[in-house]
Amino acid sequence: MKKWLLLLSVLPQFLLSQHSIRGNFSPAEEFTYAFLYKNTPSGADYIDRAKLKSDGSFTIEMEEDAVPGIYKIVYATPPEDNNFNFFYDGKEDVVLNFDLETGLSFISSNDNILWDSYLSDISNINGQISTYYSSENTNQKTIESIFKNLRETQSSYEKAAENSQVLAFIKSNRTYIPESFEDINTYSKNLKTHYFDNIEFDNTLLQSSEFLSERVLAYIYAMPPNTESYNQAIDDLANAIGDNSLTKMNLLEVVWTHMLGAGQDTVANYISDNYLLALAKENNNELLIEVLQEYKNTAIGNKAIDFDFTYLLDDKPVKTSLHSLDKSDRYLLIFWSSTCSHCLEELPKVKTLMNQYPEIMVIAYGLENSVRNWKKTITEFPNFLNTYDLDQWESPVVKDYGVHATPSYFILDKNKTIMAKPDDVEELQEFLEN
Repeated sequence: MKKWLLLLSVLPQFLLSQHSIRGNFSPAEEFTYAFLYKNTPSGADYIDRAKLKSDGSFTIEMEEDAVPGIYKIVYATPPEDNNFNFFYDGKEDVVLNFDLETGLSFISSNDNILWDSYLSDISNINGQISTYYSSENTNQKTIESIFKNLRETQSSYEKAAENSQVLAFIKSNRTYIPESFEDINTYSKNLKTHYFDNIEFDNTLLQSSEFLSERVLAYIYAMPPNTESYNQAIDDLANAIGDNSLTKMNLLEVVWTHMLGAGQDTVANYISDNYLLALAKENNNELLIEVLQEYKNTAIGNKAIDFDFTYLLDDKPVKTSLHSLDKSDRYLLIFWSSTCSHCLEELPKVKTLMNQYPEIMVIAYGLENSVRNWKKTITEFPNFLNTYDLDQWESPVVKDYGVHATPSYFILDKNKTIMAKPDDVEELQEFLEN
């Protein structure tokens, strides 16, 4: 009897401590699994998965000792594009709905509901501020009333979030709020000056979410789209983060990646040269060091790395180097292979295209495992400077140029400065025509 009484006394506590992540995905036929991860400042740890039922519902039971924090659901591939984050406090279930058209909403979970409500209310007030200034409204009392509402709303949410995970996010999202009327220029200047005042860069919860990267990118892209403004914004960010080397590296890597995607190569080089490469070395991030060095070697505007090679002229070998060539005002360096079917499709197109640009000399660098096959293939491209490398992907030249696929193209000027890196023949043609 005593054993049963003990079990009955423990069971309610056990049941109360067990929580779950439940939800519905819509449309149900578009989803198969929900994968749960626990976010950390350095990545994400896999926790569990659940196969969705025919109606799109799923349940993942959390372990009793599951650590509160930021969690992630991945629902499709690629995972980096098909996921969402949420709070789990270890005290209650998280119940959610996710719709491909309308997005994410929460039915149960105080932290998540509070955060969504806060973002909605703050967004509405910021919209009112934007409307006031864009409409050139001259009634100062109107904007003062809006600022008062913003101040009170921010404070009320901070109070409501006390002793919860979401408090750090709400406090870090606090923006500059004037005490009285300010014209648009003064207000904009103060927004920029005080943008980072309340952001807790050292907070591990913030580091485990996308909050910091989103706030940082919002600041960067609010600047005029020119190199000088972007570089100054990078300096502002680095100063605001302070001495937290790891956080600074992670956030500047995000900005560096975005600048590359936006075609802002000069800004990307500025980030790498002034901050990111040193931070990668300081944090022993060998992969990032390799990526940065690889990019720097082939950045548009940089001089291409020199290399020795031998080509055939009237069936006689001629030894030279890239930098020694003085035969043209422009060069097209192609990394290809006679065993690459895609290369064999594209090189004839390149040959035809080059007939329109006889002033461009083509250097065809073959990554080969057989000289015989290479010699047979290059007879179709007699006007190219043809050379080969039997080291293939282990070649130092291939590594210096960051070649991961064939064919890869580099357009160089007379001084061997990299002008462009087209992805294919179509981009090559577009660059030459423009």
